[in-house]
Amino acid sequence: MPPLNIEGYVIVSANGMLADANHVMPPELKFKGDQAFFTAALDRADVIVHGRNSYEDQPNSPKRTRIILTRSIASTASDPSNPKATLWNPLGASFADACAHAGVSEGTAAIIGGPVVFGMFFDRYDTFWLSVAPHVRLSGGEACFPGVPERTPQEVLATHGLKPTEVKILDAAHDVRVTAWRRSRSQ
Repeated sequence: MPPLNIEGYVIVSANGMLADANHVMPPELKFKGDQAFFTAALDRADVIVHGRNSYEDQPNSPKRTRIILTRSIASTASDPSNPKATLWNPLGASFADACAHAGVSEGTAAIIGGPVVFGMFFDRYDTFWLSVAPHVRLSGGEACFPGVPERTPQEVLATHGLKPTEVKILDAAHDVRVTAWRRSRSQ
């Protein structure tokens, strides 16, 4: 495993959903303060890690080195449609192999989803930045993590050894906050 700081990022509804029933982030989950926080974090990251349906759709997106999880290849490969992207099949190669293929050996890996991808890193996160929109409910939506909605996102993170630390208000009018869930360095 490369010496990377692993950070997760997601905004969820009050009931732990990151997308609607069509697997799309609806406008109700888009807040200017959260989007600014997310954009700044990705601009600082050395590599972005996500599944085939997750993307940040921002002006700097094409400039970012990324690893995209897929089952369409055996191990790792260059993405023919994006020179900054590495395709990675976790069944055929390790995360360290994917990072090496992407040319990343240190710094920060930003994990941006979806649910299966988030779940793969539960025991590796140094910090998980969980933003919550407490006045938004998405019935029939896509849960942010495996195990949600049976458990809350906060319970899932705690189960994996992460503890809530600082909280930042991202949108006071809508009470949107982000909490840094951190792993104790002694673990």
